[in-house]
Amino acid sequence: MHILLLGATGRVGNRILVQALADKHEVTALVRSLEKVTLQSEQLTLLKGDARNAEDLHTALSGVDVVISCLGTDGGTVLTDFTHLLIGAMEAHGVSRIVTVGTAGILQSREHPGLLRYEAPDSRRSSTRAAEEHRRAWEQLADSGLSWTVVCPTYLPDGEPQGQYRVERDYLPEGGMSISVGDTAAFTYQVAHEDEYVGCRAGIAY
Repeated sequence: MHILLLGATGRVGNRILVQALADKHEVTALVRSLEKVTLQSEQLTLLKGDARNAEDLHTALSGVDVVISCLGTDGGTVLTDFTHLLIGAMEAHGVSRIVTVGTAGILQSREHPGLLRYEAPDSRRSSTRAAEEHRRAWEQLADSGLSWTVVCPTYLPDGEPQGQYRVERDYLPEGGMSISVGDTAAFTYQVAHEDEYVGCRAGIAY
C-alpha cells in the first residue's frame, strides 16, 4: 500500500509513519520542514511543501492508494484552506480513501440531540474555534463522495498504545475521558486499511 501522510511530524502522525514503515508500506510524507523528519527508509519519500498548495498536493498524490491526514488547526484556518484542495486533487488522481484525525467536539451530543458536543450548553470549551475548523473540514469530506473516516479522539495525552479502548460511530463512547496518542495513532492507521468506519466520525476513548 502507498500512503500519503500529512502531518507526519506531529504527535500522532509521527507514530503512524513509524508503524507504516515497519510494516513495509510505501509512504509519501508532505512536510514543511524536512529536517523535522529523522527517519530514513527506502520506502519513505519526503516532499517539502504545503498542504494548502494545490500543486504540492497533486505532486504528493502520485501513485497513492490512501491518504492519512493528521493535520491540526495550526492556530488558524489550515484545515478549511486545504480540505477542498485535497478533495479535488484526490478526485483528479482517482484516490478515494481518506482518514483524518479530528476532535471529539464534532461528535454528536448525547444529552442534546441535534447538537454537536462542542455546541452543547454543558461544553467546557473556552473556545470553539478549533472545533469549528474541524467541523467545516468534516462537512467538506462528508459532501465529497470520497470514502472518508474522521477519527475523533477526546483528551489526548502522550502515552504508548494499550490496545484496550472503545470506539463508537458518531458519538464519544459513554464516560470516555481520554485516549493516548499511541492508541489514537494505532487506531487511525488500522482504520486506513479497513472499510468498517467509512462514512462516519469514529469516537475513540478508554
